[in-house]
Amino acid sequence: MGQQLKTSLVGSGSQKIVFLHGLLGRGRNFTRIAKELGEDTQTLLIDLPNHGASFWTDSFDYRAMADLAAEAVADYAQGQPVVLIGHSMGGKIAMLLALYHPQLVSRLVVIDIAPGESKGSFEVLMDCMLSLPIETYSRRSQADADLAAAVPNAGTRAFLLQNLVLSRGSESPAYWEPNLPMLRRDVDAIMGWPEGVEASFDQPVLWLVGGDSPYVTEADLPVMKSLFPAVRKTVVKGTGHWVHVDKPEETIQILRAFLAG
Repeated sequence: MGQQLKTSLVGSGSQKIVFLHGLLGRGRNFTRIAKELGEDTQTLLIDLPNHGASFWTDSFDYRAMADLAAEAVADYAQGQPVVLIGHSMGGKIAMLLALYHPQLVSRLVVIDIAPGESKGSFEVLMDCMLSLPIETYSRRSQADADLAAAVPNAGTRAFLLQNLVLSRGSESPAYWEPNLPMLRRDVDAIMGWPEGVEASFDQPVLWLVGGDSPYVTEADLPVMKSLFPAVRKTVVKGTGHWVHVDKPEETIQILRAFLAG
């Protein structure tokens, strides 16, 4: 048996849900939303490979990531298809999981990402993280101060710095939990999409898009419909790429309605 992804459960209801986070995120980012989806749900939060407490890989490959996530979903589902929800990088993994392991998924939610090339600022963010002298910090506020010049948004800094584990003495130096060197090296693959994806997933798909986000355009719709014929696009006005962070209550309401069928 190979290495297992780090997971946690929220709730104990009969409807099974799985969340896949985006680049530099972790499963617990969706804890609040999972708790508020209703007492009839149970949610699996996954730390994807190279993130959080999960194991690292030597390179980034979307098909391989989808297969690894599928193993965790299958162990959790025990024969019951799940509602699969993925954001950004996790949205691409979720799409591929649904396309190549359709028996595991009853419904799919893709948050602010499209099946194709993406343009973002993650190269800059990872370069900033890698440049920090984390071995000199005794407090997270020091890292926040050093990061502020390059990353002025406090929310973005908090998101990045959740990945920093501070030193606990000479025996335990500070470190970044994500596999930053590999993720930075393979960022083109992360922002890309595998070649030759020709499968289709016929179950209901909710495409949740940030109204102010550049990650999804009208040009993405034909490809999305070819892969997911039952897709429904919903634009959440006044939100950027992190739709669920900008408007959590509206996101929860939309997800609840989708879960209810």
